[in-house]
Amino acid sequence: MKAAVVTADHQVAVVEKNIRPLQSGEALLQMEYCGVCHTDLHVKNGDFGDKTGVTLGHEGIGVVTAIGPGVTSLKVGDRASVAWFFEGCGYCEYCVTGNETLCRSVKNSGYTVDGGMAEACIVTADYAVKVPEGLDPAAASSGLGNLALQYAKNVFNTKVIAVDVNEEQLKLAREMGADWVINACTEEVAKMIQKKIGRAHAAIVTAVAKEAFNSSVDAIRAGGRIVAVGLPSEAMKLNIPRLVLDGIQVIGSLVGTRNDLAEAFAFAAEGKVVPKVTCRPIEDINAIFNEMEQSKIKGRMVIDFRSH
Repeated sequence: MKAAVVTADHQVAVVEKNIRPLQSGEALLQMEYCGVCHTDLHVKNGDFGDKTGVTLGHEGIGVVTAIGPGVTSLKVGDRASVAWFFEGCGYCEYCVTGNETLCRSVKNSGYTVDGGMAEACIVTADYAVKVPEGLDPAAASSGLGNLALQYAKNVFNTKVIAVDVNEEQLKLAREMGADWVINACTEEVAKMIQKKIGRAHAAIVTAVAKEAFNSSVDAIRAGGRIVAVGLPSEAMKLNIPRLVLDGIQVIGSLVGTRNDLAEAFAFAAEGKVVPKVTCRPIEDINAIFNEMEQSKIKGRMVIDFRSH
């Protein structure tokens, strides 16, 4: 099978790779699509440690073609996910209290185990989430990470300010329903927000620049919450007296649980959010990463295996 594999020089090679036999509790997926996420770029570049030889991909959708002994949660023909949260231990304090993604023995697709950026992928059946009937698998594979704005508008009915340094991304934000957009290259974000609305109730930071985190601190009102999603290598600057006196909450969020993913699929199937995806062949993977580093990507690039 073709697979996008990390090489020793921090590139990605599309190689022929054999799939091992299924073990108890596992299922084999014939992959249809796999989204390309900025986390994949981190893994390729060795930002979290050397991952030479691993198959990338944690936003995959495939159809079950075989199941191993003991599998009851999936059957042949089901469409299911390959997500970053590949598997937890199932019995630690995190797994049994609804915080399974914090499991200290967690396995992650495209990082600690081979992921979905290949023509076939093995998953732990009980941890693969079924895709609802009627949901386009290409849309499901976007990971829905590019839809925070639509969630805020269409699911939670809030007013949304979108901040970016790229006018094309801001244009996309307007199309997705942002009430107000700010270009951080030409405007002082926190001052503008303070002047217009006082301060924001919450900020979700998906950027990979510490400046975005720092401006979010200044833009948040007392009792507000900052959710850190992006992974810049630098440390954010946090005014501790303000954190304490104003009751600011800062929360890290890497990935959702299986229930979160099932809910996300349901929102998409109901049309409450509409993923913006562009399908590309697996041979384009290094070009996609180059475009990602140059901030040229709008929405989500998705590797298309159905065309092979």
